[in-house]
Amino acid sequence: MQSHPPSPFRSIKQFVIGAPFPNSAELHERLDKVRALAVFASDPISSNAYATEAILSVLILLGSGALSMTLPIAAGIAALVVLVVFSYVQTILHYPGGGGAYTVTKDNLGRIPSLFAAAALLIDYTLTVSVSVSAGIRALTSAFPEFYDARVLLAVAAIALLTWINLRGVRESGTVFAVPTYAFIGGVLCVVVLGLARSWGLLGAPLEAHPIWIPPADPISQAAYVWLILRAFAAGCTALTGIEAISNGVQAFKPPEAKNAAATMVWMGVVAMTLFLGISFLATQLAIVPTENESVLSQLTRSVAGDGFLYYWVQIFTMLILILAANTGYQDFPRLSSFLAHDGFLPRWLQNRGSRLVFSSGILVLAILSSLIVIFFRADEIAMLPLYALGVMLCFTLSQAGMVHLMGRVGQVPPGKTVHTTATTLHHEAGWGWKRAVNAVGAVTTGVVFVVLVVTKFTEGAWLVIVALPLLVFWLRSIHRHYDAVAAALSIHDMKPIDKVEIADIAIVPIADIHRGTLRALKYSRRLASQVRAVTVVTNNEQEGRLRRRWNSFPELTHGISLDVIRYEFRDILSPLIEYIEQISEQDYPSSLITVVIPEFVPESLSAHLLHNQTANLLRMRLLGHENIVVIDIPYHIHDPHEQDQEKPWQTLH
Repeated sequence: MQSHPPSPFRSIKQFVIGAPFPNSAELHERLDKVRALAVFASDPISSNAYATEAILSVLILLGSGALSMTLPIAAGIAALVVLVVFSYVQTILHYPGGGGAYTVTKDNLGRIPSLFAAAALLIDYTLTVSVSVSAGIRALTSAFPEFYDARVLLAVAAIALLTWINLRGVRESGTVFAVPTYAFIGGVLCVVVLGLARSWGLLGAPLEAHPIWIPPADPISQAAYVWLILRAFAAGCTALTGIEAISNGVQAFKPPEAKNAAATMVWMGVVAMTLFLGISFLATQLAIVPTENESVLSQLTRSVAGDGFLYYWVQIFTMLILILAANTGYQDFPRLSSFLAHDGFLPRWLQNRGSRLVFSSGILVLAILSSLIVIFFRADEIAMLPLYALGVMLCFTLSQAGMVHLMGRVGQVPPGKTVHTTATTLHHEAGWGWKRAVNAVGAVTTGVVFVVLVVTKFTEGAWLVIVALPLLVFWLRSIHRHYDAVAAALSIHDMKPIDKVEIADIAIVPIADIHRGTLRALKYSRRLASQVRAVTVVTNNEQEGRLRRRWNSFPELTHGISLDVIRYEFRDILSPLIEYIEQISEQDYPSSLITVVIPEFVPESLSAHLLHNQTANLLRMRLLGHENIVVIDIPYHIHDPHEQDQEKPWQTLH
């Protein structure tokens, strides 16, 4: 058997992302709980770097005295996280196939709500990448201010790096992300423990509060005061971002998938909220004031541990985990896109896996979209946060509302019986009533937060998401309508004799000269049809005479084939050629399929291909718009004559 060397493109691809995996390796590439926590939980864990700061940024409008509200607000957010985590654990156990809010909403609330959930998640995952990377670069510039002016370039470079890592495979990316994730957890936990010890007078000098006192911006009413507290709560809800990621990627876990995913979800909630409450407590104790040039976590770490090893450890791994937290988007945007593509709401090619068993097309689409957002917002994550939290809260609300409906259905299943839905199988559960109540409380709470975010952040950029959501849903539905129309057009049901188009016994071969490629095409055409017409466009008598002489030189191949010469005075030879083919199609063979055979030589490399006219490609593109014309390419490969003289080792027969 003759083997061939890999193409240059394939060789480069394997060098960049690695050798392809067989389909049988899919199970081996799945994640254990340790790697999965790093891959899926890096977003909610990393949000500790800016969630407390988001609360402080609102409270400071009320003056330094209002910063004491940070911890109570953080405690309320932590309680909300408990509700959401509980809801998504139930989602994982009832929908082990994955899909998260989209699948739950589709199965329980219908198509339109599910598309709003999907649209919110697609926006959320794209912003996850943009916000996380921008926040990571801000952590870097907080420690090294000299890099501040290059933040946009650094952010785009970080996205490119993440894209490359994810294209190499899920398991490999999980291994890469594990070290910075656990290093960040360990570093911040050390700061929290040290800070608590110092605040209680156990280690070193007691902590000193921020020396700067900031008065309220203006005298405000009681209603405005309550409104700002609600705004601070809504801003801090960025701590919830990424919680739904595990429910979307259940099938990325090793078996038993649902059990491992649920356990990882619980650990994610425990770790993220421990760090969040610790940072919020210390920030309250220290009365830290947010600034533009230094993050709150950086100020906190410097106040607790000084400028030594621990400070730079936390800053470096904060930068890394914030950048790598974007991996939540890289895991779930392609996976959700594959669900939508499977259901006909996104292009079909988004459901295909690449050679490394990841959804490569979705990864590349996400990288492009997130890079554009970073460039537009100049890598300012604070400016993106109003857009970020909206999609999160909407999908939380829809998902938990779907689980309320699901638990109601569970309660109607008799003990020992099963009921099949479009996406899962229901069994009777003894505690369905209180589970339904918890989901209802969570749905109402996140719904209220969503409304607060819409109102408070509308003029700060949230209107973009409000406008984008229905437009995205409309686009998803239009794609689905297109696929429905294609399916209806291709359906073989109820076919009538008039629908069966006749194939005309004619083949048309456009030629520019007589050479090996055109002779091969003529030979092939004689096997297709008894009537073969070669057609050429000439601009002068000399060109026509040369062509006819060469035509007559091969009577054994050209015998029985008519040669139609079109005399044309202009340089655009495609237009008369198209008119000739259209005339035969519409006048000689109306309502029949005619065949156009295009000879085309293929150079040995892409660079060589660019040296030649693209007439065959242009002709093919223009003919594709005609309903009753079939185009066949007859390639003739051009080889380097010097290489043909030497036998290549891979051309030996085995």
